[in-house]
Amino acid sequence: MPAQPNILWIVTTQWRAQACGYAGDANARTPWIDGLASEAVNFAQAVTPHPLGPQARAALLTGKLGPESGVKSYWDPLPANARTVAHALGDRGYATAWFGKWHLSDRDRTAPFVGDAHAKQIVPPERRGGFQLWEGFESGFLLNDPWLHGTRLPEPKHFKGYQADVLAQRAADWLREPHSRPVFYVVSLESPHPPYHAPAPHVQEPRVAELRLRANVPTGGDAERKAREELAGYYAHIEATDRAIGRLLTEIDLSGTIVVFTSVHGDMHGAHGLFRKAWPHEESVRVPLLIRGLKPENRGRTDHAPVSLVDVPRMAVAWADGHEWHCKHDSALISMPAATEIPLQCPWAWRGFRSARHKLVVRTDAEGRETPWLFFDLQSDPLEMKNLAEDPARLGEMRELLRWL
Repeated sequence: MPAQPNILWIVTTQWRAQACGYAGDANARTPWIDGLASEAVNFAQAVTPHPLGPQARAALLTGKLGPESGVKSYWDPLPANARTVAHALGDRGYATAWFGKWHLSDRDRTAPFVGDAHAKQIVPPERRGGFQLWEGFESGFLLNDPWLHGTRLPEPKHFKGYQADVLAQRAADWLREPHSRPVFYVVSLESPHPPYHAPAPHVQEPRVAELRLRANVPTGGDAERKAREELAGYYAHIEATDRAIGRLLTEIDLSGTIVVFTSVHGDMHGAHGLFRKAWPHEESVRVPLLIRGLKPENRGRTDHAPVSLVDVPRMAVAWADGHEWHCKHDSALISMPAATEIPLQCPWAWRGFRSARHKLVVRTDAEGRETPWLFFDLQSDPLEMKNLAEDPARLGEMRELLRWL
């Protein structure tokens, strides 16, 4: 490995681990991501530590779990003094750049989630996580025609086109500029986040009746109907985003760049009759994590280590220091450190852990005591159809596993 390779993070939103062609999803048209997977290490057990946007993004940037990251609730901004991976790599001589969605600034709670208000909100320089070049937007979920501002755009500027295409092109243009130092850059995309039926250019939505649902989606009722309706748009945006990522990858010197592809969280899409995120279930907490490194012998390999997004900045620092990173833990902590009132999301705070074998989640009861809520044997029950927390015979096993928390 070169002492200081270039490093690219491609970070998506709401792209669950199961929704990729290489992962076996027959609905997903992801030729570019599948190609990347064939040349990457696939961390097949990767999770988000917090399946909700701001908390997950703070963990990804700082390498710290919430609330230690400074972000406990959905509305918490990343503290101005938070030390991020951009600071760490900048200290190691890297040119650092951010393109796209931030979702870590102060937000107007009265403004609509979707629209110009959050998209045009200025993120001040001191709140941009230490990136030397920052060009993005707070949020707003405008999958088309985004507003961007930042280091070279003092006021929000309206760009025409599919958001993922625009951001990929802006990053590629920056990459073509002369750089005397190694570069670390993040392309942060909102897609395939709702609104699922926003136009996905040059992509035909699949027919709802032909979509294959996961076996834990209840059939014959509103959950199936809603899942099919929104998944049609979801997979259209996955295809459009895959295409944008493919265009970016063609601009990169892959012989000298480590490429990371992941997502901040997933979406339930009707599994167990639930929708959206903040839930502890696999569809919400499991995320894709592909790392195309520079060692040919690692390409196409599947790794079942219990990796979390909090590990990704540590990986980047190791690469910058000329080392390989190795997972040194047997499980990954998962939690929602604060409840959220946003509709459809899980309304409770919870915490737990996930290993390749088990998932155990506890919740605080009315008396303030933590009690087991969910317990699954993921090897025998990967769809989480049987909650073992309700089995008195498993109490001893759960007590032993609670020590991991």
